[in-house]
Amino acid sequence: MLETTNERAGMPAVSATQGRPSGTAGTQRRRAGRPSAAVLDKAGITAAALELINRKGYDGLTMAALARELDVAPSALYNHVASKQDVLLLVEDHLMSLVDVSGFGSAAWEAAVRTWAWSYRDVFAVHTPLIPVIAVLPVTDAPQTLAMYETVSKGFADAGFPQEHIIPAIVALESFIFGSAYDVTAPEDIFESGSMAESTPYFTAAVRSSASRRDAPAGQERGRPADTAFHRGLEALITGFGAIRK
Repeated sequence: MLETTNERAGMPAVSATQGRPSGTAGTQRRRAGRPSAAVLDKAGITAAALELINRKGYDGLTMAALARELDVAPSALYNHVASKQDVLLLVEDHLMSLVDVSGFGSAAWEAAVRTWAWSYRDVFAVHTPLIPVIAVLPVTDAPQTLAMYETVSKGFADAGFPQEHIIPAIVALESFIFGSAYDVTAPEDIFESGSMAESTPYFTAAVRSSASRRDAPAGQERGRPADTAFHRGLEALITGFGAIRK
């Protein structure tokens, strides 16, 4: 373009099919023919596209496959969206509408950024196949996405950030957030050095020390490695960007 972490941000867990309207795959098949507007709408198209991507990856999302997922003729689908790009804009808008920006305007800038960033990471941790697409998808004509950026930009401006620094700061935070969303789904032994442990003593010792923090006593930092890494990186970014405020 932001389990345990959702609870940290005070939000419910994000479901890939949360609020999914009727008329998508998995419901009783309808008779052949053009569906009514009440059955086929943009919300249903969005939910079906997300379901398709979750099962088959981004490459599995084609207009023909989406029409089959919705159990409609392709011509019926084209009455609502003109192209795959339009579908992706709907998906982008839906996901961005799930990101919590409520802290901006009601809390200190640091707290607002934490809520936004944790929420943003958790939304995309559920939809990692879409990260390479959404990260470079233009936001033109995506109202929910633009509303999210407007709220965040105003929050930065109100906190005293020079205007020219706002977008670079948001982009830097997003880059960290998207990478961290992938980290949530990585295996916990991703850094195990195996038979190369003796030849990589510093790295191996650091990995083992980091793993031991998950069993730290109460009052000390603890949690999944992905959460610990995200917490520390986000705090460093907040501190760094905070230094350029007026």
